[in-house]
This record gives sequence, structure tokens and C-alpha cells, in this order.
Amino acid sequence: MNIYDTANKLAKEIRDSNEYKEYKKLKANIEANPAQKEKVEEFEHLRYKIQIDAMQGNSTNAEENTKLLQDKYAELLKDEEIKKYFEAEIKFNVMIADVNKIIAEAVKDVI
Repeated sequence: MNIYDTANKLAKEIRDSNEYKEYKKLKANIEANPAQKEKVEEFEHLRYKIQIDAMQGNSTNAEENTKLLQDKYAELLKDEEIKKYFEAEIKFNVMIADVNKIIAEAVKDVI
């Protein structure tokens, strides 16, 4: 078996995983609800902006931004569908991070 066959098999197994299927289903549910979709998009935009500011060293409002982000997240978690979506997103991202870690560990001596 060559490396590309293995990569394609891994991609299929990821798509067949419970983590992927659940995340995909819940993401579709959020996207089908304009109000929930807007709330999640606003949160993601804020999180992205704060991360960019931090990476660029614009941390003058870091504490204030962190508090704002935490408050928005807590508010979103009151919506059960959004809460399930975020939980599924975390599980999926952990799985992908674990796979990436395994691959990185295998090639660490040449990177």
C-alpha cells in the first residue's frame, strides 16, 4: 500500500467517525437557523479578531477582550443546540489534533 492510499483511507475513516458525523450534523442545524448562525458567526469573528490582535502584539485590551469573549461564550451556551454544536466541534478538533500529533511525531526527525 502506498502513502496516498493510506491517506485516502484515513480521510474516509475520519468522514466515517462519530465525531465527524455529529459535528457535520450539528453544524448543518446551526446553519439552517439564521438566528443561531448569526450568533455563532459573531462569536467566531470576535474570537478571530482577538487572536489576530494578540498575535500582532495589540494586547492593550487583552483582559477586557478575554472577558468579553467569555461572556459571549457563556451566553451562547444557554442555547442547547449551540452548546451541542460547540461540544461536537471540540471533540472533532481534538480528534484531528491527535491525528496530526501522531503524524508529526512520526516525522519529527526531519522537520
